[in-house]
Amino acid sequence: MGGVVEANGGESTGLTRRRGCSCTKNDFLPEESFKSWGNYVSALRQTPARLADRVLTRSTVEAEMEMKTRSGNEMKRTLSWWDLIWLGLGAVIGAGIFVLTGLEAHDDAGPAVVLSYVVSGLSALLSVFCYTEFAVEIPVAGGSFAYLRVELGDFVAFIAAGNILLEYIIGGAAVARSWTSYFATLCNHKPEQFRIHATSLAEGYNQLDPIAVAVCIVICLIAVLSTKGSSRFNYVASVVHIAVILFIIIAGFIKADTKNLTPFAPFGPRGIFRASAVLFFAYVGFDAVSTMAEETKNPGRDIPIGLVGSMVLTTAIYCLMAIALTMMQPYTTIDVDAPFSTAFKQVGWGWAQYLVAFGALKGMTSVLLVNSVGQARYLTHIARTHMMPPWFAKVDPKTGTPINATVVMLAATAVIAFFTKLDILSNLLSISTLFIFMLVSVALLVRRFYVSGVTTNDHRNKLIVCLVLIIGSSITTAAYWGISETGWIAYCITVPVWFLATAGLWFFVPQAHKPTLWGVPLVPWLPSASIAINIFLLGSIDKDSFIRFLAWTGFLLAYYVFFGLHASYDTAKFFDAKAIQEKAYTKVEEGQVASSATH
Repeated sequence: MGGVVEANGGESTGLTRRRGCSCTKNDFLPEESFKSWGNYVSALRQTPARLADRVLTRSTVEAEMEMKTRSGNEMKRTLSWWDLIWLGLGAVIGAGIFVLTGLEAHDDAGPAVVLSYVVSGLSALLSVFCYTEFAVEIPVAGGSFAYLRVELGDFVAFIAAGNILLEYIIGGAAVARSWTSYFATLCNHKPEQFRIHATSLAEGYNQLDPIAVAVCIVICLIAVLSTKGSSRFNYVASVVHIAVILFIIIAGFIKADTKNLTPFAPFGPRGIFRASAVLFFAYVGFDAVSTMAEETKNPGRDIPIGLVGSMVLTTAIYCLMAIALTMMQPYTTIDVDAPFSTAFKQVGWGWAQYLVAFGALKGMTSVLLVNSVGQARYLTHIARTHMMPPWFAKVDPKTGTPINATVVMLAATAVIAFFTKLDILSNLLSISTLFIFMLVSVALLVRRFYVSGVTTNDHRNKLIVCLVLIIGSSITTAAYWGISETGWIAYCITVPVWFLATAGLWFFVPQAHKPTLWGVPLVPWLPSASIAINIFLLGSIDKDSFIRFLAWTGFLLAYYVFFGLHASYDTAKFFDAKAIQEKAYTKVEEGQVASSATH
């Protein structure tokens, strides 16, 4: 039996749960390249050829759907569009609106912070359209990883997925730290009183947060027990959360003074877009809902309603809350740590700060829960390809959830939340997400305009030229925005180039693929606009975040070259050979049937 596990990459017995804890090397590195040191050295020598193979190889929808069988057990289809809307609200509305609104209104945008939310919301909504088409046509747990594998290949998908996993871990840690802060406010204490000061550790990592760790443990227990149970818990928490948000909006408008809206944009357009890049954190999380397509009863109907509906509601709520806050007090007096609580105290409703803190806790609990469900499903699908160890792909037969992936991801979140301050975490978030959303928009254009064997070489070349011009003009626009404070001449070149490239794609390259159930409207204009806006917001992010992004990407490249590449290569070749063998058996059987019919 052991020989079977090694030969097939661990797919038959390697993913069957054993009694007790008896993990072996075959659970993590069962592939041929890792059976011995000699095999590994031989695999490393073949790295250039294997890398070329993986970079140029695109997956198929059928292959992504078939990968569900590699988890040993099916995930249970229990979610409806109503569940997805509440999961979307629960995944998004949390620490961002309660923590960052006051900071950005005070430092960057003033009352025009509402426009910052509109810009970020528009970028997120365009990305939602792209995610929705993919999730409907490829309803698997891999989310953007699966979509990018199909359209842009293994290598791009792995780099993108690694950054999404980082964003989930860092984002979860940031929310867990914020949970402690609002819990302290609810208990009428300062957050520092609930944390342990370790003088021997470096500044920024010396405020230990055991409450954040405890919250992660509780969330982990809920997430591994049942997806439907997680949805029900999120539904109850979100109902309470929305009720508190409605109170904030209504009470805020009752105590509003329109004089506080003047000056409306004290920091000008640059401040509005700078705030938009930071506030994009408030929209992070909706992609977690797309990873639940595998557990949705009717993906063609439920996913579009759930994803688009939740994003529209979220944007409207954010804008109303931002207006309410900036009308309650002048932007210069907004508290950057607890803006809504302090605002109610200043207008004479001090008792409301406790209600606000309670609502924030409910919202952040929902964010942690939905993100824990989503991040585990990302890791599960990556492990199905063996880019990550297949041990992470196991689905428990009793609960129908990926327990291993859930526990490991939340353990990483808890460790980072225990040590790292919120301001350090928040600076790491938006860049990887905007990068992924841009890639998904590019992948959608490739999906619509290129099908191997259908698209002619001439049309393929035109597609490549248009994509290069769209991405290049968007990068140039973002770079010029970051470099020049007052210049405008370059925009007269880059914006028309973007427009003409998009128009050229529309007029000169016929669509090779038509979505069967639901498709993004106004292709290629909406995906192209999504690319431009996401790249533009990337240009508003600080240099240190790009350094961290490049450092993490460098680590991913090293892991891929030394481990992920060879594991996924062996697995892909094994299943290719298996598919050929099954086709041969089918032909033999058909030949036998035909032979029998002639006698």
